[in-house]
Amino acid sequence: MFSAKAKPARNCSHCARLATFRREAQEREPEWFNAPVPPFGDTSARLLIVGLAPGLQGANRTGRPFTGDHAGELLYSTLSDYGFAQGVYAARPDDGLRLVDATIINAVRCVPPQNKPQPDEIARCRPFLEAAIAEMPRLRAIAALGRIAHDSVVRAFGGRLSAYPFAHGAEFPIGKERRLTLFDSYHCSRYNTNTRVLTPEMFRAVFSRVRETLDDAR
Repeated sequence: MFSAKAKPARNCSHCARLATFRREAQEREPEWFNAPVPPFGDTSARLLIVGLAPGLQGANRTGRPFTGDHAGELLYSTLSDYGFAQGVYAARPDDGLRLVDATIINAVRCVPPQNKPQPDEIARCRPFLEAAIAEMPRLRAIAALGRIAHDSVVRAFGGRLSAYPFAHGAEFPIGKERRLTLFDSYHCSRYNTNTRVLTPEMFRAVFSRVRETLDDAR
């Protein structure tokens, strides 16, 4: 289990704009989760998947990363294909799906307006990502879904973005004291998949490399 250092409090007020947006959602939809979304998975995983932020009607509604919106359909089917998930994804947190040797976290834990967190909000949430990484002793691979997730991971390790240019399919050794590999993918959003910026084959290729890397590290 992750500690409180890796999980914002339910009433987190670090980012005034996000806290206000969250309260407005609570008033409109009191039955929704409407809080910072915690990690899905545990600290023993060797793979950490970092997304952008909860979707308004996805994770913000259900309380589980990538659950309830289009992005989760491609992500969880891909994870199942490569042995990182078991069970049937039914777009709800009680569907029984479980991760295997993997954990999912968002770079920003609260839903942002228009799915666009501001730079200061990303920075304020980064300590929770840093804490989660520190609490995963077996971590060997990080899959960043999109540039914001990539940049947040690089900064969490104290790296310079110029030394880690984001590109779909890119791989970087990262972490001075641990043998970690950072894998980049375009985000599996509906926009990216509908416009073919990201195809299922492109996405699967990234996780195929993740699977190969972890299998070689055994």
